[in-house]
Amino acid sequence: MAYQQPTISVVAPVYNEEQLIEEFCQRVSTALEPLNEPFEIVLVNDGSRDRSPLLMREIHSRDPRVKVVYFSKNFGHQLAITAGTDYAQGQAVVVIDSDLQDPPEVIPELIAKWREGYEVVYAVRSEREGETWFKTFTAALFYRLIVKITNVNIPVDTGDFRLMDRRVVNALARIREHHRFMRGLSVWVGFRQAGVSYKRHARKAGDTKYPLRKMLKFALDGITSFSYLPLQMATYLGFITAGLSLAFLIAVVIMRLLYSGEPADSAFYGQASTLAMVLFLGAVQLVSIGIIGEYVGRIYDEVKGRPLYIVSDALGFEDEQPYALREKREKL
Repeated sequence: MAYQQPTISVVAPVYNEEQLIEEFCQRVSTALEPLNEPFEIVLVNDGSRDRSPLLMREIHSRDPRVKVVYFSKNFGHQLAITAGTDYAQGQAVVVIDSDLQDPPEVIPELIAKWREGYEVVYAVRSEREGETWFKTFTAALFYRLIVKITNVNIPVDTGDFRLMDRRVVNALARIREHHRFMRGLSVWVGFRQAGVSYKRHARKAGDTKYPLRKMLKFALDGITSFSYLPLQMATYLGFITAGLSLAFLIAVVIMRLLYSGEPADSAFYGQASTLAMVLFLGAVQLVSIGIIGEYVGRIYDEVKGRPLYIVSDALGFEDEQPYALREKREKL
């Protein structure tokens, strides 16, 4: 059968999803086949330790529309998305997780919005099944906080589930920063954007790939990628501390003068208060150094110039080189 350039690419990171990967591919194909458009499913194996790599190879052998990119190790969810969009060849690229919490049946709605002329169509979570009140609360808080403190208007209650036009994907291919926050970058590049509401499902099988530790790191990457507020807060905290210290010093001098003739125990000894002030100032300094260190560490990662990811194998692609990067080089 002659090769057909896909119109739609569906990119899905995969990490230990052996229980769901077959159903995921089947549901994506079922959702897209009625559109009568050539499509591809690009699975990115992010260093899975279960049977996912073997199952993806078997699925590809049965259905050439399913293509697989194998990482040499686990590089992380955001870099798996990056690799998938680099390799995807469609005029519209849909990013979706393979755990089936984001239903593939919503993809045709995203495509319909794209047909209207929108170049980024993000899926907005109207409901979130199977999530604890703590995760729901912290997620809502994070999205609203990041809108307030960053210089990009990231839509509230959205994840990585979205459709991007080829022009957007090519623009993202030019951005090679390591600590990536893809849902923020897809907004930062601009273009016409719209949202589609959907109900997010509970995880059907397996464990969450974003425990609290990873969620905190992810939130930190999002904030530091688009905001200098933490650095500014350290400056503000320094000025506030200096003001409080000056006020305390003036108060001590006044009390000393007022009680200069009284017994020593009626005035400030200064030992406990001095110790408290030293500890407080030390804490402020350590917090400020820590904030600066987070930004310096990110600069260090960028200047080393290491590749974002390393691919050990790729199945189903006409060219071993990532499509978006190859297309970018040809235009230079």
